Amino acid sequence: MILVAMSGGVDSSVSAYLMREKFGTCKGATMLLSSYVDVTDAKAACDVLGIEHEVIDCRKIFTERVIQKFASVYESGGTPNPCIDCNKFLKFGELLKHSERIATGHYARIERENSGRYLLRKAADISRDQSYVLYVLTQEQLSRVEFPLGGMLKPEVRDMAASLGLPNAKKHDSQDICFVPDGNYGAFIESFTGKNYEAGNFVDAEGRVLGRHKGIIHYTTGQRKGLGVPAKSRLYVSKIDPANNTITLLPENESELYSRKIIVNQFNLISVYNLSANFHATVKTRYRQKEIPCVVNQTGSDEVVIEFRERARTPAIGQAAVIYDGDYVIGGGTISGL
Repeated sequence: MILVAMSGGVDSSVSAYLMREKFGTCKGATMLLSSYVDVTDAKAACDVLGIEHEVIDCRKIFTERVIQKFASVYESGGTPNPCIDCNKFLKFGELLKHSERIATGHYARIERENSGRYLLRKAADISRDQSYVLYVLTQEQLSRVEFPLGGMLKPEVRDMAASLGLPNAKKHDSQDICFVPDGNYGAFIESFTGKNYEAGNFVDAEGRVLGRHKGIIHYTTGQRKGLGVPAKSRLYVSKIDPANNTITLLPENESELYSRKIIVNQFNLISVYNLSANFHATVKTRYRQKEIPCVVNQTGSDEVVIEFRERARTPAIGQAAVIYDGDYVIGGGTISGL
């Protein structure tokens, strides 16, 4: 029986309906990740669909694999992507231990080449495409996963949910990290670690003090809002230095805010076995970012160097870099150096 990961939202609920229609039956499963997880809507959707629902307690592994990393990356001056870690270790890791096949409400498509290799493709609804956060999937995982919404548009999904009488047909999509529903990452990290992160200096490129920050965990590379430093032009976070507890701010046109290349490790290839030299592609270093033309060279079994072919903002250490060939994900990894 196929297991459908159900968060309680409209996407996973419609996915469950589509899987029930395709396979004759299915089972809904909600992963209990933290105290913020509410299983009520998922259970109600399963009741309407006439399918079984179960709750799988994943709080321990979620804390160890996702939340602890989230805190430690911020402590080191980087910017984590917990949704990618959740996909890797929970949805397509822990959940796959409970069934031979699973389905999720992600907007992406899986195709199989004649050679037998599985490909990850962008969703038909580009505005909802989630292929960026799915680059971690291996060939074995792709062979066991279904994305039933990959060919649908979001309005079609909501219309289907309404026609089925699903209680979450008009439920708003979640925009925040699930374990930080109020969006205050700094306060969450302080509560989780029990640490006090000392205030320090905002400095310019020459080290001159511009003001005071409230602790490095409250900031990320590229940030311009909430700095509280008066200036003639917009200031952006250029560098976070945990050793000296300083944050460098630069005006928006400073060259240091832009980069020509990045080093990416833990790189997972999907569409090919190995990259050819000077591989031309496009890359995203943020989920909602426009793709940037680039040249990629593989420098190790799981490491690549990506050179941008146009002016690009310096991305944050810890974020994902995902390369594309048109609609298809070539692979992706974690930005480790500039």
